[in-house]
Amino acid sequence: MQIVERFLKLESASGILLIGAMGLAMVMANSPLDSYYQAILDLPVEVRVGPLQLDKPLLLWINDGLMAIFFMLVGLEVKREILVGRLSETSNVVLPVVAALGGMLVPALCFTYFNWGDDIAMRGWAIPTATDIAFALGVLSLLGSRVPTALKLFLMTLAIIDDLGAILIIALFYTTELSALSLYVAEVTIALLFIMNRMGVMRIAAYMIVGMVLWVSVLKSGVHATLSGVVLAFAIPLTNPDKPTFSPLTWLEQQLHPWVAFAILPFFAFANAGVSLNAISLDLLFASAPLGIMAGLFLGKQVGVFLFTWLAIISGIAKKPQGAHWRSIYGVSLLTGIGFTMSLFVDSLAYEGMADLYGGADRLAILLGSLLSAVSGYWLLKTTLKD
Repeated sequence: MQIVERFLKLESASGILLIGAMGLAMVMANSPLDSYYQAILDLPVEVRVGPLQLDKPLLLWINDGLMAIFFMLVGLEVKREILVGRLSETSNVVLPVVAALGGMLVPALCFTYFNWGDDIAMRGWAIPTATDIAFALGVLSLLGSRVPTALKLFLMTLAIIDDLGAILIIALFYTTELSALSLYVAEVTIALLFIMNRMGVMRIAAYMIVGMVLWVSVLKSGVHATLSGVVLAFAIPLTNPDKPTFSPLTWLEQQLHPWVAFAILPFFAFANAGVSLNAISLDLLFASAPLGIMAGLFLGKQVGVFLFTWLAIISGIAKKPQGAHWRSIYGVSLLTGIGFTMSLFVDSLAYEGMADLYGGADRLAILLGSLLSAVSGYWLLKTTLKD
């Protein structure tokens, strides 16, 4: 329970930093500082080791590099939850799994409704399917002790499963042309990681060194580099036979949490949320893709999560969270429409190389859909939950 409390506190505080980073990015992008903002993102960063060269602008180092660490943390959380946490018990996992499925399916259908027949726009069908766990838990934390613990755990578990779904979507649908040699190196590296796990290697540093090779090979392969973080996380051992009280996985998870919460996610928000409003007209904002994103986040998420949760409970396959009632569950369903970080990330993959396609209206739609979900979810929960 201490791990859960630590997690909630960190993610809640991170939400405040995310808002600050987003606000700073928007101010810079819509002021005379815009040229400096773009210069920061376009800053060339090069790493060369012999014939191996990685030359990318700072924005891509953040999106491909720092976000790989974020996804490694997600992978560590998922593995721990599956082995010893709430996801290890079927009775605890059924409801959030069903809710998360609804929270991915209905938003995707909303987006498809507005964009069917437009092959380029349809690349963004997965943008409104994700939930930003930091923001969602941050908003929930504003209500303090009025929120039942079971409801907090429901949202946290749902968001973790939602992240896992996003990982699968990225792996299956946002992979570019593949490099056979790089894939071969990645496969050998993955095999080595799991051999190390089976042989009882406990040194985190050894996994990190091999993990760096994995990240470079996946980056060069055409599969998105962030997925290497998830694979590395699943290779980290949970238990140490020589030190029963020490868990390498839990230790690494606790070490990464502050860096991800207070540095990586705010950096990502700053780099991706700077939308210039000068070139965005109402026609652009209400074009099919931005409209599909807003509808998916604000309408699709709440309908999908609440409807599938209601069906699971009334059918008897899952139980209602202890101490929660339907209005509070609906309030949490609204909060799942806060896509922000994950939606911006999927957006960067969906329309990669097409930054001017919607003039930034797609990213503004993510911010507006997330804001609507946050405000309405907070208002409903505040008027519903008793002190």
